[in-house]
Amino acid sequence: MRLTAQPAFVLHTRPWRETSLLVEVLSAEHGRVGLLARGVQGPKRHPLRAALQPLQSIRFDAVWRGELARLIAAEAVDVAPRLSGEATLAAFYLNELTLRLAPRQEPQTELFAAYARARERLRVGEPLGWTLRRYERDLLDALGVGFDWRTDGDGDPIDPAARYRLDAEHGPRRLLLDRGRADRAGAATGRALLALGEDRMPDAADLASLRRAIRDVLAHHLGARGLKSWEMLGALAATVAPSRVQTESDA
Repeated sequence: MRLTAQPAFVLHTRPWRETSLLVEVLSAEHGRVGLLARGVQGPKRHPLRAALQPLQSIRFDAVWRGELARLIAAEAVDVAPRLSGEATLAAFYLNELTLRLAPRQEPQTELFAAYARARERLRVGEPLGWTLRRYERDLLDALGVGFDWRTDGDGDPIDPAARYRLDAEHGPRRLLLDRGRADRAGAATGRALLALGEDRMPDAADLASLRRAIRDVLAHHLGARGLKSWEMLGALAATVAPSRVQTESDA
């Protein structure tokens, strides 16, 4: 099957043999696609290399053969966001999470649109924590495993004053008042859940409560192998003030 002028975002690129690249992209019509780009590495810089950088928006032509498609042509649609510091780690997390959870060869129009929005938010410098939480919410929705953020798993309205754990199968579960500090640390506030459902940025403390709660859901869907970006963030947290890491870029 031939793919022509397909819009996509580059998620990951790695060398293959001496002169080729294996490229993973997210496309609207075909979901995650693995591309084999032959002959683009070597002493002379190949024109395709610039279009195959992570976070780049491209249009590509390819021929599908088995699990991978052979890349024929690709062109950059725009200039990829130029990021630094914590924003670079946030982009790495965005791409890694998408790479791990987006299915191959399945239409993903909603996820493609959500990725485009998150990429633009990184470009313009919107708060990183809020950008990532919104993308995690949209990714879960696009994959059909999201939540109704207005009600808990039993169908009761979310209480803004309560705390909730997110059960990947059941939905939000209200935390009992007598639970310990460790349990409360892994739970989101009801205010945060409602704000996320309304696409309204919560205050810093409520926003921070969403991170761990949503991570538990993502870990369930990822399986036994976590994300490298989580490991990188753990190393960063050991050297950076915890409040700054959690409020700005904690994935």
